[in-house]
Amino acid sequence: MELRDIIFDQAAVATLTVNRPAALNALNRTVLEDIARVLRAVRHDPAVRVLIVTGAGDRAFVAGADIAAMSEMPAIEGLEFSRLGHRVMRSFEDLPIPVIAAVNGFALGGGLELAMACDLIIASEKARFGQPEINLALIPGFGGTQRLPHRIGHARAREFVMTGGMFDAKMALALGLVNQVVAPEQVMPAARMLAEQLVSKSAVALRQAKAALRASFTMEEDAGLRFEQEAFGLAFASEDRVEGTRAFVQKRDPKWQHK
Repeated sequence: MELRDIIFDQAAVATLTVNRPAALNALNRTVLEDIARVLRAVRHDPAVRVLIVTGAGDRAFVAGADIAAMSEMPAIEGLEFSRLGHRVMRSFEDLPIPVIAAVNGFALGGGLELAMACDLIIASEKARFGQPEINLALIPGFGGTQRLPHRIGHARAREFVMTGGMFDAKMALALGLVNQVVAPEQVMPAARMLAEQLVSKSAVALRQAKAALRASFTMEEDAGLRFEQEAFGLAFASEDRVEGTRAFVQKRDPKWQHK
């Protein structure tokens, strides 16, 4: 698979790196299309158990969409660019495996939207977050108006979307946007440590947990509760559930078959 501005390390803990450091890893059409190709490969590779997403260099995770490219787009192309971004972000959420964002710097605009499409976020102490599109007479176009309220609450989301203000990692942690804040040099080690913790779990249970958590975002409560029952039933029918419960009773470590 030939990739232009993406580095992809395909392993049990796979890593996708947006590699445009000179442009602060800004998202253009080529980057988004390459990310989509990587996600299709991940979806069809059962050996990949966790995906870590990060940006090259130490200045930015993803500083946003490529404004220089956007400045040359006619309106219809801008709409298609938004639709492409939405498809890519949805693809992260639709992966059956956990996705960790390792945010090593600016996560603005499309960068924050990319981080929010991941399941868990590890942030550098130097990370900065925001949806500054209003300063360009735009609004978030890759899902920010929908995901940010779910992540941090409607009042603060309205503030950041409407003012375009940025906030630091400490506030991101307080708002519940990120899971951990670590020293800059510890971002990838912390992400890998979390990934290894996830790899130690049953892949069957993780798939059902992610699907049920996703349902809480996309469904009304009653439908989500019914979805949880079905997901629980699928997990309960697995060989791993038999092994997990027996291992608990027998006071030993489980040996997962991931089926």
